[in-house]
Amino acid sequence: MVFALSLIILYGDLLALTYSDIDFDRKTIRINKSYQKLKGEEYITDPKTPKSKRVISIPNNLCDKLRGFMGLQYGYKMGDRMFHVSKSYLANHLKMIAENAGVKSIRVHDLRHSHVSLLIELGFTAIAIAERVGHESIEITLRYAHLFPTKQVEMAEKLNDEMEGFQA
Repeated sequence: MVFALSLIILYGDLLALTYSDIDFDRKTIRINKSYQKLKGEEYITDPKTPKSKRVISIPNNLCDKLRGFMGLQYGYKMGDRMFHVSKSYLANHLKMIAENAGVKSIRVHDLRHSHVSLLIELGFTAIAIAERVGHESIEITLRYAHLFPTKQVEMAEKLNDEMEGFQA
């Protein structure tokens, strides 16, 4: 479940999530803070950029997993952080999963890139994707431009349809 959240949320934002950030009725997660650990001290700060503050919709299965996770926790308060793991723990766990699956290991942050790539493949616009993942500018999302399907063939086909029967 932590890795599913890593698809859409930066590591620091993920570790700053509190139980109150999850809205099961609306199936959303509110991103409004970030976690940092500097010289052994833990800090909760504002997210990386203003656009990083957002509310994102989550799929039903992730909502169900979060609800199950919360049901297994004991004595938490709504303002408590949900996850108390380190970046190295996540990296090592992801590496173990990859090894067990017999696939190439990737960084936790690469899951976010995979999410953006999948959204492009599913046909979502760069603007919608940028809003979802909290990119400060559309230019960041457009770094994935090579993945956006070309519309050239579709344009030519539509022009053919329009010009059919027309004789100059």
